[in-house]
Amino acid sequence: MSAIEKRATFSLAGIYALRMLGFFMILPVFVLYADELQGVTPLLVGVAIGAYGLTQALLQIPFGMLSDRIGRKPVIVGGLLIFAIGSVVAALSDSITGVIIGRALQGSGAIAAAVMALAADLTREEQRTKAMAIIGMSIGASFMLALVLGPVFNGWIGVPGIFWLTAVLAMGGVAVALFLVPQPQPEHSHLHRDTEAVSGQFARVLRNPDLLRLDYGILTVHMTITSIFMAVPLILRDVLGMESATHWQIYLPVLLGSVVLMVPFIILAEKKHKMKEVFLGAILIMGLAQVGFYFLYTSLTGLVVALLLFFVAFNLLEAVLPSMVSKMAPAESKGTAMGIYSTSQFTGSFLGGLLGGWIQGHFGFGGLFLLGAIAASLWFLVASGMSRPRNLRNQLLYVGDVAADTQNAGTSTQNAGTSTQNAGTSTQNAGTSTQNMGTGEADDLLLRIKSVPGVVEAVIVREEGVAYLKIDPAIIDPSALDEFSTTKV
Repeated sequence: MSAIEKRATFSLAGIYALRMLGFFMILPVFVLYADELQGVTPLLVGVAIGAYGLTQALLQIPFGMLSDRIGRKPVIVGGLLIFAIGSVVAALSDSITGVIIGRALQGSGAIAAAVMALAADLTREEQRTKAMAIIGMSIGASFMLALVLGPVFNGWIGVPGIFWLTAVLAMGGVAVALFLVPQPQPEHSHLHRDTEAVSGQFARVLRNPDLLRLDYGILTVHMTITSIFMAVPLILRDVLGMESATHWQIYLPVLLGSVVLMVPFIILAEKKHKMKEVFLGAILIMGLAQVGFYFLYTSLTGLVVALLLFFVAFNLLEAVLPSMVSKMAPAESKGTAMGIYSTSQFTGSFLGGLLGGWIQGHFGFGGLFLLGAIAASLWFLVASGMSRPRNLRNQLLYVGDVAADTQNAGTSTQNAGTSTQNAGTSTQNAGTSTQNMGTGEADDLLLRIKSVPGVVEAVIVREEGVAYLKIDPAIIDPSALDEFSTTKV
């Protein structure tokens, strides 16, 4: 990575971490606080926990598209300000209705897609996967840290104080966006199909049964974890007699242990190409954890074992599911597939709060765990029919500048042809600036790219001058694609 790419990646990861840390700190403590609010019912507590998911699901793709029109930073800064306002509303509220409004406003600051688009603007394609992985790790680290810090801060400043802290962290994110995140060059700030949703691709992605299975899966994961935190904090306090400020002593070893235990499964999935087996196994572990909760939650040891199993499965699925989406999505539709996947994730959080609150109010803790067990069982049945994901990697080739006029939008590529006016060899960029190609030339280039051993799928988007590929890294010789690549603009 260049210095600019490192600065962009870590500053954007910082924005995510600041935003999500406060967001997640509420999860393990809110149900302990909710009894103090006016008009509270178990259903409304669930709505308050999940409300942010509904507004996130509705707005994250539109906000990403808006960032294509008005710029990334205005959307990110605006979203963080909305998030901060929602935090203040929740902090000042003494009724459950006010907290629901605040949480819905928090979710309305839906900046995820805009942050990913800005990361794509500021990184080269060959460094983009690394940048996205770092940002993803910041989210995971924030989640684990928040589950530990939430009970601690609850003992110090209470839930209203955590909401105030969340607002302060959001404003810190605004400062990072304005003063630390680099400003992308105008020519680099454009639609990136590998990271952004494209409206014309929705129908194709939604017709893909394997991608729908994965969307259903992430919805189930987040529905389940949201409903879990409707019960576990209350069990620790009211059933097992633990002070809320000490709950971190349970969460910390469970989370650390789950990370250690999941590593061998990740290696088995990615290195040994046992993705489907590990995936289905994680679903079974999640279901087994729910059964453990159902029968053992009155025992501290039983609860800890069930939590450990649950978080092994949760962390494993959080790592495996996005990888599977990336492998299975059409080459030029990866960003759209990930956008729909994220929408499903947030929808699951909302449903987990809504259904969890209703079920707890009517059937108690056992009903919540039974819901999780049934959800995992149904998911296993749905996932069993999924195709085995191939070990493929996405790659972009910049095949030239594209000129679009009333007659012809073409793609320029290194070996498309020569011209005394617009073609020449450059030893610095290993590419050739060539004449614009029409449909026939673009089709010919596409056939030549597809003929390279190891290229499984290829699509040229002529108006972008980009070829979107899926390649088999075990077969392909990376240098075989060099002749088709021109300088990135």
